[in-house]
Amino acid sequence: MYRILVTNDDGVYASGLKAAAQGVKGLGEVFVVAPSGQMSGVGRSISVFEPLRFAEVNMDGQKAYAVTGTPTDSVIIGIFVIMKGKMPDLVVSGINVGENISTDTVTTSGTIGAALEAASYGIPAIAVSIQTVDQGDKFDFHHEDKHSFEVAIKLVRRIASKVLEKGLPNGVDLLNLNVPAKATEDTEVVMTRLARKIFRTSVQERFDPRGRPYYWIDGDLICSEAEGTDVRAVYQDGKISVTPLTLDSTSRTDFDEIRDLIED
Repeated sequence: MYRILVTNDDGVYASGLKAAAQGVKGLGEVFVVAPSGQMSGVGRSISVFEPLRFAEVNMDGQKAYAVTGTPTDSVIIGIFVIMKGKMPDLVVSGINVGENISTDTVTTSGTIGAALEAASYGIPAIAVSIQTVDQGDKFDFHHEDKHSFEVAIKLVRRIASKVLEKGLPNGVDLLNLNVPAKATEDTEVVMTRLARKIFRTSVQERFDPRGRPYYWIDGDLICSEAEGTDVRAVYQDGKISVTPLTLDSTSRTDFDEIRDLIED
């Protein structure tokens, strides 16, 4: 029987985690291990300066485990403690409320960070997210059924079943799936590459009651990018984006050009 680990960065009580578990239900033995609270934006961070604990919780009849750490911590505790070191055949991270597209989010998303951690052990991984119209939704606690996950659930199930059977193609460590807010069962699925940016970064200066400044990192969305990118697919074309990712971040450049920069 296949062993499937499901995690997220929105927290163990998030409705998207329940949806992800539903997407792989019946495909194998499912283990749900996720952060005890909201952990968006932590990337692949790992807790090395404090101990971790976990507790068993009831997720609408599904046994799950809440970990007092990051999404990456949850994958590690899931594999090496709860699954007793027996590697899962697949890790699904999500379903995240808020799209994870472009290089901006690949390096900061806890959803993708968890998938990258799984991939580092050679485990096929899927990160899946849904677009939100209200950007503030990305950082709320997602305990309610405010968002529809039906299209994402069916997509996860279809892809997960094939990955379990065939594995991922050579050179692909994980698939990053992003579903537009208005997607239907007929929405086209396209293969994409990462856009360079999705945020036009800015910083807001404000002042506390004592007159001392503090700062909020903010930024408008860049909703129009080059054809073939994930940002273009989701925001401009309204299509489901599937981006194959790899752990190897080595630049595909001519090493002689780099040698010219470092040699006397």
